[in-house]
Amino acid sequence: MSQTKRRRRTKHRGNAAGVVEARGRTGRKPTAAEHKPARGARPHRLDKPPTWRGAFNRAIVAVLIFAAVLAIIPSFRSQLSALALLIPFMLLVYVPLGYYTDRWIYRKRQHKRAEGRL
Repeated sequence: MSQTKRRRRTKHRGNAAGVVEARGRTGRKPTAAEHKPARGARPHRLDKPPTWRGAFNRAIVAVLIFAAVLAIIPSFRSQLSALALLIPFMLLVYVPLGYYTDRWIYRKRQHKRAEGRL
């Protein structure tokens, strides 16, 4: 038989369970000097100060989910006009509640960072 000109592909190295291990470094772990920090590491989500816009967006999602659940429940289906009045009231409550909760968490985290506990 004639030989093919195609190059040989690398094999997947599976184990007995059929799991294919990821390619890459399989030897010893890199030392601290060899280990480079992640390029462009993202800051933690809670390190950004809270915004009213973020609180409003989160409140919209919460109100929509709550309204959808109430619209599905048969006893509330006949009272959709009451639901239409409840939605703006819930927004008026959820937006400041969400903002001030985020602000409390942000300040608490900043205080911990200043003390060096984080």
